[in-house]
This record gives sequence, C-alpha cells and structure tokens, in this order.
Amino acid sequence: MTIPERTKAAETRIFKAVFPNTTNHYDTLFGGTAMALMDEVAFITATRFTRKTMVTVSSDRIDFNQPIPAGTIIELVGSVSHIGNTSLKVLVEIYVEEMYSFNREKAITGTFTFVAIDKNNKARKVLEE
Repeated sequence: MTIPERTKAAETRIFKAVFPNTTNHYDTLFGGTAMALMDEVAFITATRFTRKTMVTVSSDRIDFNQPIPAGTIIELVGSVSHIGNTSLKVLVEIYVEEMYSFNREKAITGTFTFVAIDKNNKARKVLEE
C-alpha cells in the first residue's frame, strides 16, 4: 500500500453526544475531556497507519476556537499530517453539530506526536516492515 493510500485508510472518525457528565460549570465540554478524546482518536489513527505499538510523546498545540455546549453532537476526525523516521504527527479536529439543525462548525484543533516502539520500548521505524 502506498503512503497516500495508508494515510487515507488511517483517517479516523468518531461521533459522540455531549452529555452533562462531560461538561464543566459553564455547561460546555470540559477541556480535559476534549483533550482525552482527541488523544484517543490520534492514537487510533497512528496505530491504523503504522500497525505498530505507538505511544503519545506530545500534544504540540490545541486551539479551543469555540465552546461546545451540552446537548450537541461532536465529530472527532484524526488524520496523519507528518511522517518522520520513528514518529508521526496526527491532526485532530473536533466539529460541533447542533442536534436539531444542520449547523456544523469546527470547534477545536490539535496536533499530537506519536513514536513507534518495539518490545523493549525502544523507538523503531514507523514504515519498516
């Protein structure tokens, strides 16, 4: 499989409903919950791309562009944005949708870096066979 084919096949999409148990005192999605969901989607994306053991080494930047209210639907989209020797970066975007209208907007964007590791927890090549 070519790199573009692998990249496309690894794209990960997850939908969630924003319930009150995931919100803060402003009745919007708690930032820590959003980050945890983003890391999970990024991990799945990285693993689907490499089919190797991957670990998060950093979250490079997370931009909270708008609040995500309770009672909305979110879609998390993870895509490989950069491939290094032993690491790769995954861009995660969260879109918010109103439940009872077709309004949809990008709310949060973040980049996560992962490293491929072997059985001894040593870095290994992302694209080796």
